[in-house]
Amino acid sequence: MSQFPKKLLSLLDKRKAENNFRTLTLPAKSLIDFSSNDYLGFAKNAELKTLKDSIIKQYQIQQQGSTGSRLITGNSQIHIDCEEQIATFHNEEKALLFNSGYDANVGVLSSVLQRGDVVLYDELCHASIIDGIRLSFATAYKFKHNDVSHLKELLDKNKTAENIYVVTESVFSMDGDCALLKEISTICKAQNAYLITDEAHAIGIYGEQGRGLCNELGIEQDCFARIYTFGKAMGVHGAAVVGSNDLYDYLVNFSRPLIYTTALPASSVALIMASYSLLQSTNQIKTVQENISLFNELTFKLKNKISSTSAIHCFLIAGNENAINASTKLKGKGFDVRAIKNPTVKIGTERLRICLHATNTNQELQQLSEALYKIVEKELFA
Repeated sequence: MSQFPKKLLSLLDKRKAENNFRTLTLPAKSLIDFSSNDYLGFAKNAELKTLKDSIIKQYQIQQQGSTGSRLITGNSQIHIDCEEQIATFHNEEKALLFNSGYDANVGVLSSVLQRGDVVLYDELCHASIIDGIRLSFATAYKFKHNDVSHLKELLDKNKTAENIYVVTESVFSMDGDCALLKEISTICKAQNAYLITDEAHAIGIYGEQGRGLCNELGIEQDCFARIYTFGKAMGVHGAAVVGSNDLYDYLVNFSRPLIYTTALPASSVALIMASYSLLQSTNQIKTVQENISLFNELTFKLKNKISSTSAIHCFLIAGNENAINASTKLKGKGFDVRAIKNPTVKIGTERLRICLHATNTNQELQQLSEALYKIVEKELFA
């Protein structure tokens, strides 16, 4: 076995010393789930499997893999039909499948943003957005989180750019709060800037039949591109970029994460189609929204809680060790609640990240809130 570079070993040692060393662990099956992104409980839904099996039978799917990229042998009728289903559901001309939300964000941003362009992005945007921007040739500036005035200031300073793009998540994955999309959309239109919105944590929670926050706010057509990820509320895998016919053609021709990767297999695409069908008939959207309202009522007095109407709720606990300690104590009481540590979040903003689901009972929410008051309020901040 070859030697491992000392410089890389020192980086691992530094992580361990700072108590933020990452390891892969199995989910605790005995604990009540307050950590997964399966907001609607679709990942374990028997009806989803039944719908998928029916679609596989309908398309007479035999092969297990897709055998190649979409541009060679990986394309099929089910891919095309799935994209039409997604585009119609999200009120757009076209949809293009990607293998993950990460691939979709990198695929759009790395190819669309050109030299001479300026891209402005919220400082709390997901790593996939930041990585996509880094791979482009555009000049990038981040604006303060949800600070519309700062965004407008940056737009004014860069009005001579060839094209200006504004990128944000609709629901932020670490804080769980919502972007001020209505205001951002208005500013973008006034400044002729192109708005790109990642709806990963909004689909299934907001909008008509879970269409997302852009739908709820009536700004779908104000977006240059919207990205929908299926590994959260949809309970499956993959993602889609929705936008104009021209955007679709452009990405097929220039988006490297699409061009140079093996396509999603037909079985995965069938699951996506099944999930969209289930989304239009389920009562779980209403249930998760009721759980969100109840949890906010139960915890509104708790200190250091970030305000949220989404399925993500965070309690700031400065310091990796403190966050780990709180998570461990909650696990001891039967709750799977994870600590989010630096460097995933900034130093001093370490937190407990709680994800609510349609499958959580009122009793579980009550018990969790009581445990949070005891552990976070009385023990950590006494």
